[in-house]
Amino acid sequence: MSEVTIALAGNPNTGKTTMFNNLTGARQHVGNWPGVTVEKKWGGLKHQGYDINVVDLPGVYSLTAYSPDEVIARRFVVEERPDMVVDIVDAANLERNLYLAVQFLELGAKLIIALNMTDVAASRNHRIDAEKLSQRLGVPVVRTVANRNQGTKELLDCIVNLGQSVNDADFRIDYGKEIEREIKNLQEIIQKSLLSLNYSPRWLAIKLLEEDDEVTRIVQGKG
Repeated sequence: MSEVTIALAGNPNTGKTTMFNNLTGARQHVGNWPGVTVEKKWGGLKHQGYDINVVDLPGVYSLTAYSPDEVIARRFVVEERPDMVVDIVDAANLERNLYLAVQFLELGAKLIIALNMTDVAASRNHRIDAEKLSQRLGVPVVRTVANRNQGTKELLDCIVNLGQSVNDADFRIDYGKEIEREIKNLQEIIQKSLLSLNYSPRWLAIKLLEEDDEVTRIVQGKG
C-alpha cells in the first residue's frame, strides 16, 4: 500500500470544504494548527491501493503571509512538503483564482487544478479550454462540480497518477529584464547556501525582492 499526502487549497468560497467532505466523508479530524486558534481539518481515504491523506488548508487568496491563514498555508507547503497540492479553482472567476495557483507553482509544488463550479461558469457563457489551460501551466486540470459530487473520482485518479510521477515542472513568470537580473543575482547567492536544500532559490529571491518579512527572517537565520 502506497501513501500520498495532499494539501487541499483554494480561495474562500470555491467549494473547497464541499470537496474535502466528498473526499474524506466521515473520516475527518478537527483540531487547531500548532500555536494558533485557526481550525485544522484532515482526513483520509483509500483509492486504487493508495492511502490518501488530505489536509485542508485555510482558504486564502494568496501566499503573501500577511494573515495567519496565509502563513499556515505557505508554511505547510514549504516546510511539510506534501506530495502535491490540489487547488480548488472557481471556474466562474478563473483569473482571480489562478493567482494562488501561480504562487504554488513558483513554490515548486506538485500541483493539480480542480476546475470547480464549471456548471456556474457554463451558465454565464464562460468557455474554458481545460486542455489548453493544462498545457500553459504544465499541470493536470480536472473539471469538477463539488456540490454534485461530480469529478471526484476523476480527481482521485489524477492524484494517484501524479503521485507516481516525478515533479519535472519548470513553471516561471518572466518579470522583465531588470527584475529578472536581480532575481538571478540573489538566486546565485542563495544556491551557495544551505537554504537551497529546503527552499526554492528562485522563490526565496522573489520574496526577498517583495520584502517579505517571514522570508527575510528565514534568510537572516531568525525564522
